[in-house]
Amino acid sequence: MRPVLVAALIGPLAAAALPLAAQLPADLPSSAQAQLPALTQTYRHLHSQPELSRHEEQTAAYFAAQLRTLGYTVTEHIGKYADGAPALGVVGILANGAGPRVLLRTELDALPVEEKTGLSFASTAKTTNAQGQSISIMHACGHDLHMTALLGAARELAQRKSQWHGTVMIVGQPAEEMVIGASAMLADNLYQRFGQPDFVLSEHDSNEVPAGSVAIKGGPLLAGVQTVNVTIRGIGGHGSAPQVGKDPIVLAAEFILVAQTIVSRQDDPQQPAVVTIGTIHGGTKNNIIPDEVTLGMTLRAYSPTVLEQNVAAIRRTAKGLAEAYGIPADRMPIVTTTESSPATINDAVLASRLRAPLESTLGKEHVLPATAIMGSEDVGLFTLDGKIPGVMIWLGAADPAKLAESRTTGVPLPSPHSALFAPDADRAIPTGVTAMTAMAISLLN
Repeated sequence: MRPVLVAALIGPLAAAALPLAAQLPADLPSSAQAQLPALTQTYRHLHSQPELSRHEEQTAAYFAAQLRTLGYTVTEHIGKYADGAPALGVVGILANGAGPRVLLRTELDALPVEEKTGLSFASTAKTTNAQGQSISIMHACGHDLHMTALLGAARELAQRKSQWHGTVMIVGQPAEEMVIGASAMLADNLYQRFGQPDFVLSEHDSNEVPAGSVAIKGGPLLAGVQTVNVTIRGIGGHGSAPQVGKDPIVLAAEFILVAQTIVSRQDDPQQPAVVTIGTIHGGTKNNIIPDEVTLGMTLRAYSPTVLEQNVAAIRRTAKGLAEAYGIPADRMPIVTTTESSPATINDAVLASRLRAPLESTLGKEHVLPATAIMGSEDVGLFTLDGKIPGVMIWLGAADPAKLAESRTTGVPLPSPHSALFAPDADRAIPTGVTAMTAMAISLLN
């Protein structure tokens, strides 16, 4: 596991980060607001046409086409996954003389969620998963909002070239929900081909921040994640004679319960961690005991050591229960690890520097202290283990009145990955445009 998103600034970067950038344009908020009608159409198009990780063909093409109309030099189909398959990353470059290179990143993919928001532009997209099941697709994590805001910022930067100098590097990253898209783009020589940035900036919507505001902090923001797949194997047979075989469904049920004690009884209580089993598949008919059951898990922690300890605990638990159930030695569980990403830890110096342009353009009352969560991201990989300073901000997505009511009643609002998640886009879009543009211009001077 890579340890952090960004490390302390050293050498010339530290010196460059100290002075505040030139005065920001006073008309930026009103200009971003003027873009809202067009950006609303963009947002609704993207929301109604979601695509899953590794399948973002139309989304990537649309994002690339929009950047081209703004004058960016665009390259598509950037990335190579670990299995050798090509990825659908997009890079747009806008060069404007000598100066810093700032990477602004957004995600392209959606989630296998059936939308239940009732919006007039709600997604009805469907596909078939690896198990042959028909599943729905939804932008339930706000990547459509992120893309829209970044396209708005890309327009502002293209129209304000007299106000900055350097190079803007727009990255449309695929497969963030699988935390494999950033590594795929880097594996395809991203920086060798397009130049290594001096800063990495990104934003993510939050239902805990009121729309119209952003939140920023240095230090930990998102946890590291490790994906684990467990295959519980048994001996299949007739449902009427369980004593003849070894039922992997019962064993899987026991494993699920015992796995939930790993955090509560094996981890240091002062080290936050989460063990989640998100999928379980097994069996073909009510009266047949199957040969195996497969489980899909995610482990989250801020400490790479805790993640490694919990993977080891998963292996011990699965094997120990199988032995207790009398599973033959050649039918022991199979535990594999796949996607992983380090914790997102914002650079404190850069976060402090960026607060000033955010407050200047949005107002101090709309720049809030950020709160760390146990969700995960792979944007940190673009910083090359902290060699490049980077910051992610929370973009407020909650209707302010509904958020205030939620805090009064204690009833939470629908969160990202929920079928009911519906950001307050009318407020969030111009705020995101303003925030990303202001941060970029402040670094490009």
